[in-house]
Amino acid sequence: MTSSTQVSTTVPPPWHAAYPVPKTEAPSITRGMVLEMLRNGRNVAGKDFVLVDLRRADYEGGTIRGSINLPAQSLWSTIPTLYEMFKAAGLRKVIWYCGSSRGRGNRAAGWFADHISKQGDIHMQSLVLLDGIKGWAIAGEEYVQWMDEYDPAVWRESKS
Repeated sequence: MTSSTQVSTTVPPPWHAAYPVPKTEAPSITRGMVLEMLRNGRNVAGKDFVLVDLRRADYEGGTIRGSINLPAQSLWSTIPTLYEMFKAAGLRKVIWYCGSSRGRGNRAAGWFADHISKQGDIHMQSLVLLDGIKGWAIAGEEYVQWMDEYDPAVWRESKS
């Protein structure tokens, strides 16, 4: 009698499969526009806008100055509370990013835009940073100087 052992090759679903697909495709904002917001004194991170870094396991190499770190994997249930906090603070723009802003960034911005829409809020915007932190970190010195805990070794590897 021959005994065969079967190895399961089932891949677990991605973390976001437990949540709905965003209904809204949030608009993007370029790194140049964000840099201008950081540079000019009329817009202050944490007062007029907030930058949200969604990285968790890949949180390395630095972050854009003034960002808060809210890993995407724990975001969904906190959206109503975040909205109330951001609204109470008078924030007009919420700018989401991850490594490339092609997955977590778009998803989070879409979920938040859906919530803003449900509230009937026409003043707050949910935006995704085009090209994410990778695009920011390799865009040159004018961007890097606006990063906290910048580690050039991490970004050299990203370029190759």
